[in-house]
Amino acid sequence: MNQNSCASPSSGALEGILVLEIAGAAVQYCGKMFADLGADVILIEPPGGASTREAAPFLEGTLDDDGQSVRSLPFVYLNTGKKSVTLDLQTAEGRASLHRLAAHADLLIEGGRPGELAAAGCSYESLSASNPALVMTSITPYGQTGPYSSHEAEDLVCMATGGFLYLGGYPDTPPIGAYGNQAYFCGSMFGAVASMLALTRAEATGQGDHVDVSIQECMVLAMENAVQFYELEGTLRRRTAGLQRFAGTGVYACADGYIYMMAGGIGANRFWDRTIEWLKEEGVPGVERLYGDAWSKTAYLQSDEAKRIFMEVFGEWAGKKTKAYLYAAAQDRHVPAAAINAVDDLVASPQLAARQYFSEINQPGWPRPALIPGPPYQLTRTPWALRRPAPFPGQHNDEIFRALKNRPQRRHDKEEIQ
Repeated sequence: MNQNSCASPSSGALEGILVLEIAGAAVQYCGKMFADLGADVILIEPPGGASTREAAPFLEGTLDDDGQSVRSLPFVYLNTGKKSVTLDLQTAEGRASLHRLAAHADLLIEGGRPGELAAAGCSYESLSASNPALVMTSITPYGQTGPYSSHEAEDLVCMATGGFLYLGGYPDTPPIGAYGNQAYFCGSMFGAVASMLALTRAEATGQGDHVDVSIQECMVLAMENAVQFYELEGTLRRRTAGLQRFAGTGVYACADGYIYMMAGGIGANRFWDRTIEWLKEEGVPGVERLYGDAWSKTAYLQSDEAKRIFMEVFGEWAGKKTKAYLYAAAQDRHVPAAAINAVDDLVASPQLAARQYFSEINQPGWPRPALIPGPPYQLTRTPWALRRPAPFPGQHNDEIFRALKNRPQRRHDKEEIQ
C-alpha cells in the first residue's frame, strides 16, 4: 500500500501544465489522470457544487450539509489532486472569469452539450483568442457534429449505441451494463491521450487545437473482435455470460468462490492433455471418462454431453478446493486458469501490494483513512502521487481569483495561479 496519504512530491511528469475542467460526469476521469501526474487541475463547478458530488455510493455516516465534508465515494476517487472554484457561467461575470482563466491555461476539458459554451460566448475560438496555444477537449456522447450531436445520453446509452452493451449479460436476459460508468471512463481515456497529443503539438508550434471526442465511437473501439467475427464469418457475437462454451472452458465453482479455466475449445485444445495429466496426478475420480479421441474434437467439446461429463468430473472435485489452490496448481502445469476475485481478494492481493497499487487517503470530514486504487502504470523519475484530497466546492476561490485579479491576460503568467 502506498502510504503517501496525499503527499506533495517535488515533481510530476506533467508539472507546469495548467488544466481547467468544467465539472461533469463524462470528463472527471480525464482531469484526474492529469492531476495524478502533477498537472495543476482546477475543477470549475457551479455555485453550490457539481452534480457529481451526489453520485452514489456514499460513505456511511459522513454528512456534507456544512460543506466541509464529501461523502460521495466516486467523487473523492475521481477528484483527488484537484482544486475547486465556483463559477456561474450563466452570468457575464462567470463567463468573464472563465476567459481570464483560459488565458493562462494549457488545456480546458469540458463535456457540455455541443454549442452550449459557444452560446454563452465561451467557444474555443473566443477562449483561445488571447491564448492561441490553448487546447480544448470536448468529451460528449456523439461528438460535436452529426445528427446525434445534440442528443442527450447517459453512460448506459453511450454503451448501447456503441454496440458494446449488447455483449454484456446472459443469453436469456436483456443486455446488462457493467458498474461504474465504463463508457465515460473510456471516453476520458481516449480524451486524455488525444489531449496529450494536442498539447505536445501546442508546445512545439504555439498552436492549440479543439479535440472532439465521441464516447459512442470510443465504445465501438472497445468491442474486441465482434466486428471481425461478422466481417470474416458473418457471425454475430452474442452474450455468453454463465455459459460453458466448451467442455473445460468457462466458470467453475470452488470452495471459496469461482475460477475461470480455459482447457478446451478453439485455441485451447493444446491445454487439454495438460489438464488431464493434472487431474490424473490429483487422483480425481472418473478422470478416465475424459480419455479418448473425441475429446480432441472441438465439435464434441461444444456438445451438451461433453460439458456435462467434464462438469461431473472436474466440477465436483474443484468444488472442494480453494481458488488459490486451483490457480497455483493450474499455473504449475501451464493450464490457463484465474481466480474470479471479489473486492476483498483484490485488496489482499500480494501482487497489487508489491506494486503499491492502493493508496491511503485522508479525506477531510471522513472518520478514518480510506484506500483508493492507483494507476495501472509506474513512472520512476516522475512518479504518480495523490497530491491533495478531493476539494470542497469553491475551496480555492480566494487563492485563484486573488492571483487573477488585475493580472494581464498573458500566456506565461499561469505560474501565478498554480
